[in-house]
Amino acid sequence: MTEAEGEKKPARVVVADDQTVVREGIVMLLGLLPGIEVIGAAGDGEEAVRLVGELAPDVVLMDLRMPRCDGVEATRRIREQYPGTQVVVLTTYADDESLFPALRAGARGYLTKDAGGEEIVRAVESVLSGEAGLSPSVQRRLLERLSQAEPQPLPAAPAPPDGLTTRETEVLVLIAEGLSNQEIARRLHVSTATVKTHINNLFAKTGLKDRAQAVRYAYGKGLVRPPAG
Repeated sequence: MTEAEGEKKPARVVVADDQTVVREGIVMLLGLLPGIEVIGAAGDGEEAVRLVGELAPDVVLMDLRMPRCDGVEATRRIREQYPGTQVVVLTTYADDESLFPALRAGARGYLTKDAGGEEIVRAVESVLSGEAGLSPSVQRRLLERLSQAEPQPLPAAPAPPDGLTTRETEVLVLIAEGLSNQEIARRLHVSTATVKTHINNLFAKTGLKDRAQAVRYAYGKGLVRPPAG
């Protein structure tokens, strides 16, 4: 292990779930995982928001269906009031009525409770590095839902939308196809750092905040077409 790796600080995590047995089980599991330090646990959304204000965690693992304040509203409040804290949804439900409101509220990751420890660690690391922490099944569902939507007409202007360069538009399309930064770099024969620069630039120009919004934007602008049939 290098010195840099040895000094890497664990991600500070708060767990929010209204079921005591489930919450304690998640805390116990996370305590066994490398790179994660549980610093608090909440029994509902109100308590989750309060703990974020007190403890300033890096990530909240958020259940959705909780009393007093559900996970979607808690996510919205956390992202508005404490933008330095990311939210990864960890829930039993992967239906559209749960998935899309959570993403719109600002969740950067979405896992179901059958996720393994490695998948949870990967999602936490992804959101902290600025990427989406979506499980493969959730990402497929997101793309399927978007592909079922009626495509909007292409803008009349021949130039890419919102002042994007041709390369930034290529990166956006590949994001919409579900490729990771590393996969985009290999596809375009550039470095991962270059890909991140293009993503930062296109997010700044379009006002997008995360990859889930980028997917919706690409379909909405007609840059990606739903599959025929």
